[in-house]
Amino acid sequence: MKQTWSLTEFTETRELGRGAQGRVVLARHRKSGALVAIKYLERAAPEALAGLRAEAQMLGRLRSPHVVRLYQFVETPQGAAIVMEAVNGVSLRAILDKHGALAPEAALTVLKGSLLGLAAAHSVGVVHRDYKPANVVVREDGLSKLVDFGVAALAGQGSSSGTPAYMAPEQWRGEPASPATDVYAATGVFLECVTGRRPFAGVEAAALMHHHLNVPVPLNDVPEPLRPLIARGMAKDPGQRPPGAAAFVAELEATARAAYGPDWERRGIGALAGAAVALASLFPLTALAVTPAGAAVAGGSVASSVGQGLLATAAGKVTIAVAGTAVVAASAGTVTYATRDASPAPRPSPAAVVTTATESWTSANPRVVLQNAQYVRVSGLRDAALQQRINRALRAPLDRLIKMGREHAVRSRTACEGRPTQIYSTVRLGVRGPALVSVRYRLWSDWCQAADGMPAGEVVTIDLRTGRRLTATDVFRPQTLTPTGLSRLQSLVVQREPDPPWSNCAPEGRFTRKHFGDWTAPAGDREPPMLSAFFTPSAFELAWHVSGSDGCQTLTFTAPYAKVRDLLQPSVLSLLNPSPTPS
Repeated sequence: MKQTWSLTEFTETRELGRGAQGRVVLARHRKSGALVAIKYLERAAPEALAGLRAEAQMLGRLRSPHVVRLYQFVETPQGAAIVMEAVNGVSLRAILDKHGALAPEAALTVLKGSLLGLAAAHSVGVVHRDYKPANVVVREDGLSKLVDFGVAALAGQGSSSGTPAYMAPEQWRGEPASPATDVYAATGVFLECVTGRRPFAGVEAAALMHHHLNVPVPLNDVPEPLRPLIARGMAKDPGQRPPGAAAFVAELEATARAAYGPDWERRGIGALAGAAVALASLFPLTALAVTPAGAAVAGGSVASSVGQGLLATAAGKVTIAVAGTAVVAASAGTVTYATRDASPAPRPSPAAVVTTATESWTSANPRVVLQNAQYVRVSGLRDAALQQRINRALRAPLDRLIKMGREHAVRSRTACEGRPTQIYSTVRLGVRGPALVSVRYRLWSDWCQAADGMPAGEVVTIDLRTGRRLTATDVFRPQTLTPTGLSRLQSLVVQREPDPPWSNCAPEGRFTRKHFGDWTAPAGDREPPMLSAFFTPSAFELAWHVSGSDGCQTLTFTAPYAKVRDLLQPSVLSLLNPSPTPS
């Protein structure tokens, strides 16, 4: 089919799939160079256009690191298009086809990541309805992301849409879908990951329908500790399953810890990363260098913008007459930054061990669900009081979020109509010792499915020798905080990755006076400074966080340490060890 139209602000790099009414392409934004995936619908029937519009609406309601990000939906007389995040990774379907069954820890890890993505959808009232291996992308760092909401619907809507091998009994009956419907499909895929086979054999729809409706799922080849998890997740009656993905995550983690030890997830992530990277040689464009939008930092790993990239398409159903294609760009590994130890600051004795922890719980009154919230903590210090003080400061953003969630649940009890307020956090670790730790938090809440804005994120930087949290006046020389100094700082740090990649939140990639806010004051009980210094091993960053729903909620400005060294307090430079090398 001859191309009839395209978005003029993008240059197509590669066509990845084509159907009767549309195509899927990899493209770059002309101005920023950011790589995105675009799903085009051309000369489509009204019902197909409505389907793409609905998919965009579903994706637009979601803000989660576990779900592919929607950047833009465009509708013209010539057709419609969804502009989406290009995800680093390979489909779970390809991994299972190549490797067969996965180790239990790896299977549990991919299930957890998928459940977190589904939980984000459930928190805004969206049911995926077509969870399957082709709709899960496993990145090269072993973490996963949920894609393709082509048949997603609001909870309570009913139809027989889905992939037969994983469809819940209520879908076969055409009954309303609920979060428990996605739990059934995710558990079925988990069974396939553990055993190498789908829940029920056969390809004929009538036989599959009979088995899903009437036959208990076979568990003979499932490891004994995992059988109760699968039996519960694939119960015929949706009322006997976990009520949603968030609740199932808590059960999964308890089972995994009991059966495979406290470090099960670390081993699972390592195994998944190896399985994904092992497929690199099978991809057709092994020499293509790509820079996905927002790929500079994802989930704590650093992706090179000039490294080797790879492309593939995930096998899947035809959705709105376009093959359900996942755009992936996987590198052979992650970039590790090495720095020289020039003039080391005095090391604490013993050195703090900095780790990322997670916390999950549910409270009944008020109704709040904390689902796999990340926070940072230290251990290994002889001074128990100092360690407690540091951990209290490091956890402060999560405690602020919990307080906000509880207050919202009480204040909006009538408006929420019995729905819980779901909250969670993600962290990015920067410098982590021996004398300084710097952490960037992103905070998330569904506000009992109101989806009316996210809480502001926050940066926490701690002097590990004293337990003191640093403010802007601790970080910058006094002259830097004058109008002249701020103008110089403004000229040196540039926006790293606009989100969306072509947004004009920071004109010409520079932060403006509105970004300053009251950034010299210490973090308050309710809102932290909007602009904060964030220290990474490779570069200096200014992190912008505000509450709200628009694309300008979180911004990053960065510069090599060599450029801003004379603007920073000497005492802070002495804490950066290993010392950042000039660049």
